[in-house]
Amino acid sequence: MEERQLQSMVEKISVASFGKPFKHQAMFNPRLRSTGGRYLLGTHNIEINKKYLEQLGEKELIGIIKHELCHYHLHLEGKGYQHRDLEFKQLLKKVGAPRFCTQLPDMKMKHTQKKILIYQCAKCQLSYKRKRSIDTSRYVCGKCRGKLLKVKEEILL
Repeated sequence: MEERQLQSMVEKISVASFGKPFKHQAMFNPRLRSTGGRYLLGTHNIEINKKYLEQLGEKELIGIIKHELCHYHLHLEGKGYQHRDLEFKQLLKKVGAPRFCTQLPDMKMKHTQKKILIYQCAKCQLSYKRKRSIDTSRYVCGKCRGKLLKVKEEILL
């Protein structure tokens, strides 16, 4: 899908679901990572994460567009457009838009995999489990001040 097709889709959904025209710009933003889309208060434009279309399909994209259009129309009318506002929640329900978008499949893997680094003192054999790596040239054992060595790296699912 190209941006002109996205623009056309947003305009059609706005008229069909809200009965009001969308007079600003809709575009894909490749920098969006953890969200399906966003409404920009200053320009009134809507940015969409293209990964949601590619990984979850058009149905999810339509839900994201409806969600962002709720922000758009309520903001322009001077009503409560934030997630916590009652008017926003009511409009979401009325047009059948999700409050939150589904998590991307490739993001789920990143959140479920955790790595644990295990370091051991060369002198006293004391083990240290850490989530972050340690600079072994700067840090020493807290018990005997011996040199730390990276023993292994475990990936937990």
